[in-house]
Amino acid sequence: MTYRKILSEFKKKKILVIGDLILDRYIWGKVKRISPEAPVPVVEVTDEEFLLGGASNVANNILSLGGHATIVGLAGNDRAGEILMEMLEKKGIQCGCVFLSRRPTTVKTRVIAHNQQVVRFDKEVIDKIDGKALRELRGYILNNLQSHDAVIISDYKKGVVSSELVRDIVKYSRQKNIFVSVDPKVGHFHYYKNVSLITPNVMEASIASGIEIKDEKSLINAGESLLKKLSCTAVLITRGEHGISLFKRKKVTHIPTVARNVYDVTGAGDTVIATFTIAYAAGATMEEAAVIANHSAGIVVGEVGTAVATQEKLIESFKTFRSCSPLFNNKMPKIYDS
Repeated sequence: MTYRKILSEFKKKKILVIGDLILDRYIWGKVKRISPEAPVPVVEVTDEEFLLGGASNVANNILSLGGHATIVGLAGNDRAGEILMEMLEKKGIQCGCVFLSRRPTTVKTRVIAHNQQVVRFDKEVIDKIDGKALRELRGYILNNLQSHDAVIISDYKKGVVSSELVRDIVKYSRQKNIFVSVDPKVGHFHYYKNVSLITPNVMEASIASGIEIKDEKSLINAGESLLKKLSCTAVLITRGEHGISLFKRKKVTHIPTVARNVYDVTGAGDTVIATFTIAYAAGATMEEAAVIANHSAGIVVGEVGTAVATQEKLIESFKTFRSCSPLFNNKMPKIYDS
């Protein structure tokens, strides 16, 4: 299938995004001096903005790519929660399923000066959810799974994603033949058994597999170990400046990066899983979906802040890197048989 055909199908796809909602706050400024009170820079604030983070950013990426997203998670009954809900509603992301709780909305505040992050501070409660909030969240998910083309579980380890919830999602998704992908967190890998896809970075894959990834051999061993441990269909390991590697049964596909510059990796994992999932739902093979996701990652790391990819930016990236894209030359990246 050609890339234009795949992209044209995005508008028909509806993705259910489940996970931890985060409000990203950016404070922009300039540094001209060091504080006389302590050896720290004084940031003269010039601007401030709020962006969607965590599972919210995954849903935003689906939307920016031309698809439709429904988000399921928790937001606090506070000003940050109001801002988050207003942003989701304004963008057209279905969010009537987000249940307010007494816990505060997770907010990550980043102070940026001269395109460099000076400091980040987080406001959050990460206790596992239970009781009424969990029952309502679970009920909404199971009642709405069949009306979506795929499910993304965005686990930021803030309390929403549990082994019980993942087990229920996998069980009901399999009955409906719905693709389930997971952006994982260290410490939760045992939650993800029997999902369709997980997308760890190198550090997460190393820790979860117990294999230090330091070369191609150890990378392949780690990827195959995760496939076996979790009984998932595929593992997509994001490797930063080295690109991404897709692991399936007895097949490994390495795809080199297409990023020209790397200014900010914030939200890159959200972009990868969103792009891969909607591309696969749109009819791409896993290898084609991985290539498209790789292009999306190359786009967002070249921008400061929680950025998103669009179809227009993807098309431009495809044209720029035509010679190394298997969607154009009918050649897959090197495939290793194991």
